[in-house]
Amino acid sequence: MAMISPTAAPAEEVRLITLDPGHFHAGLVQKFMYPGVAPDVHVYAPPGPDLNDHLGRIENYNSRADSPTHWQEIVYDKPDFLEQCLRQKAGNVVVLAGNNRRKTEYIDRCLKAGFNVLADKPMAINPRQFSLLRRDLALARKKKLLLCDIMTERCEITTILQRELARAPEVFGTLITGSAEEPAVEMESVHHFYKEVSGAPLLRPPWFFDVRQQGEAIPDVGTHLVDLVQWECFPDRALNWKKDIRVLSAHRWATALTPEQFRRLTGLEQYPDCLKESVGAGGRLNVFQNGDVNYTICGLHAKVTVLWRFQAPPGAGDTHYSRLIGTRAILTIQQGEAEHCQPELYVEKNSGMNTDTDFETTLRSAVDRLCGTWPGLKVSRVKGSFGYWHIIVPDQYRLGHEAHFAQVTREYLGFLAGEKMPAWVAPDLLAKYYTTTEAWRLSRKH
Repeated sequence: MAMISPTAAPAEEVRLITLDPGHFHAGLVQKFMYPGVAPDVHVYAPPGPDLNDHLGRIENYNSRADSPTHWQEIVYDKPDFLEQCLRQKAGNVVVLAGNNRRKTEYIDRCLKAGFNVLADKPMAINPRQFSLLRRDLALARKKKLLLCDIMTERCEITTILQRELARAPEVFGTLITGSAEEPAVEMESVHHFYKEVSGAPLLRPPWFFDVRQQGEAIPDVGTHLVDLVQWECFPDRALNWKKDIRVLSAHRWATALTPEQFRRLTGLEQYPDCLKESVGAGGRLNVFQNGDVNYTICGLHAKVTVLWRFQAPPGAGDTHYSRLIGTRAILTIQQGEAEHCQPELYVEKNSGMNTDTDFETTLRSAVDRLCGTWPGLKVSRVKGSFGYWHIIVPDQYRLGHEAHFAQVTREYLGFLAGEKMPAWVAPDLLAKYYTTTEAWRLSRKH
C-alpha cells in the first residue's frame, strides 16, 4: 500500500462510500467487516451490469454460511451519481475500483470535496493522469486527507521473505548494478482473462478489454511489479522520480481473443462499439495487455514484464516471478508446475562464500532470525543441486489474493486512525506512477 497520512486522527466513525464500482476489487474490500466501520455503505454509480455485479457480490458475502458480513448497501444510480456523491457527503472514505479512464478525475474531485480515498491500482494510466495525480498528492497533504492505493502484493509471504533476505547483507550482499540485457532485478506477472472469484466464474465488463479505459499492461498490472521493485530493493528510502528513475525502453503487444472467448468472458454475443477498431482477422479481438519496461532505479537496472492469456491450465492460476541478484546470492520466486502453482522462494549462492557449507550455515542463521516473526520457516537444499536452497513456508502464512484486500484495508484504517506514516511513501508513489506512465509513452513510439 502507498498512502499519505493525516497529521491528526479522525474522531468520527469510518463510513464507506463506493463510487462507480466496475472491478471485483471494489467488492473484495467488503469481504469482511471491520471494527469502527459503519455497516451502511453508500454506493453511487450509473445503472447497469457493473453495479449489479458489485451488489450481487456484496449480497453473497452477506448470505454466506461461514462468517457472513452484514453490509447495508444504500444505492444512488442516476446519471448525476458523481455530483450527488460529492454533494450528499454520506461518508468520509471513498473506495474506488473500476474503469480507470476517470479514476484520476474521481480522486481529484473527491479530495477537493474533503473525502479520504482508498483506490485500487492504477491511480494513473497515462502521463496526463500522472500530472493530475502529482497535484492530488499535494492537495491531500494540504487538506490532511488520506490517499492510498491498494498494493496487495506486498502482503504475499514469499515476497515479504524475499525482501527480508535482501536486507541481510551476510546472505545477499548488495544488489549488483546489472545491465539492460542482464538486469539486477527482474519481475514477471502472468494473468488470465478467465478466472473464478469467490468461487464463481468472473464476468468481465466489456470495457475491461478497451485499454483506453482499463489501461495497458505496464500502467495496469505492472503497477504492482514496479511497486515491488521499489519496496523490496529500496525499503524506507524516499525516491525522487525526476532523479532516481530513468525509463530506457518499453514495448506493448496484443493477446488475440476469439469471439467465443469474448462471449465466455463477458456474456455478450457481439463486440461493443468501443472495441470494434481493435477487431482483426477472423474476428479476433486484439487486446494490448502485454508489455515490458526496462529502466534504471537509483542506477540499478530493472525489468518488468506483464503477460495476459485467456485461461490458465487446469489447477493453475495467475503466476508471479521475481529475481533479485546480489553480490552473494540470488533470490528467486517461482510459481510453476514444480511449485504446484504456488509461489516458492529459492536462494542460490552467487559468490562471497568459500563453500556451500559456509553459505548454508549463514542462510540458516538468517532464516532462524526470521522465525521470530514467522515461526516454522525452514531451509531445505534442493535435491541434486549445488548452492541452491528452498525456503519452506508453512501453509498458515499463505492467505491468498482475496484475503490480502482485508489486510490492506485494515492497515489503511489504522493509519486513518492516526498511526504515523513514514515520509517515503508519497515520493515512492510518484516514482512508481512516473515509471508506469512513462513506459506507456515510450511503448507507443515502438
